[in-house]
This record gives sequence, structure tokens and C-alpha cells, in this order.
Amino acid sequence: MTPRDDTSTPWSVPVRVEAVGAGLTRRLVAEESVRERVAKALDLAGLDSLEAEVEVRPVLDTHYEIRGRFKAAVVYTCGVTLETFPSEVDGDFDMRATTDPAAVSYEDSGEITLETLDPPDLIEHGVLDLGAYVVEQLALELDPFPRKPGVEFENPAQEAEPSPFAKLAQLKLNEPER
Repeated sequence: MTPRDDTSTPWSVPVRVEAVGAGLTRRLVAEESVRERVAKALDLAGLDSLEAEVEVRPVLDTHYEIRGRFKAAVVYTCGVTLETFPSEVDGDFDMRATTDPAAVSYEDSGEITLETLDPPDLIEHGVLDLGAYVVEQLALELDPFPRKPGVEFENPAQEAEPSPFAKLAQLKLNEPER
């Protein structure tokens, strides 16, 4: 992931790869202004809390593993009633990143490996953005069609279209008697 300014990512917690050393763990707690930006970016009615525990450790000279767990108190808008309602969202994630551009090459060698299915993120400018990883993982865990508990979607009743024979029968009923 590349470092970002405040306008392109709602939550940026940059860590230089030199600071990782043998490994580091960070506890992240989003303050109110960050939660407002994240809620807006993810089209949520609100975000009452967002916390994460993120661990970064080197795997090879140029590769890093990012593991984390997050918990969020989100406020959804019900897709049926348009009322807001609170919900808890949490998740674990395990990402890989590298400073080696060759490791993220998308050249098709015909061989399917873990690297070709899910190549590591490219670390540009020597900075990992832990906040961006948490927001990305939160976005993946959100319910795409939230419904307030107990609300069911019911198709509106549609009038059956009268058959042509029913129209003929109606015409026959309205016909004057001979």
C-alpha cells in the first residue's frame, strides 16, 4: 500500500518498514473525526467505534506479513425501511506486502500458485498504512444489503393482468341482448 494523504483515505496510520524490526504490534483506536470520514467513505449512517490490533512482522528481506483483528460499532441504513440501526462488525485479516516490485508482477506464466492468485501488496516509499488496511477489511465485512432486525422485504402486491378471454367475457356481458 502506498502512503496516502488525508483526502484519499479516511484513516491513515503510516509505519515505516524500518520501524518494523523483528516485528511490531499496534493498537489502533479511531477518533471521532476519523470515524466520520470512514463512515462517509463506506456509506454508513454512522460509525460509533473502530478499534484494531495489528501485528506486522518481516518474513523475508523484502516481505512482510500483516495480521490483525478489528471491531466496529456501525450504524447501517435499512435497505427496506430506510431507518438507521446499530450493528457490530468484527473480523480478522492476514495480508502480505513487499517492497519488491517483481514479487507483485502479474505476468501469466500459466502456473497457478498462491502468489499468482493473491500477490502481495506493493509497499511504496517504504511505508505500510495500517489504518488503510483496517478500513479495507471493514469494508469487506460490511453487510451489502443491511436490514433492521425483524424487517422482511415483501414484494408489493401486483394486480394480475387480465387475460384476453376475460376481456372478451366482459364485452359479452356488456353486449345488449337480442
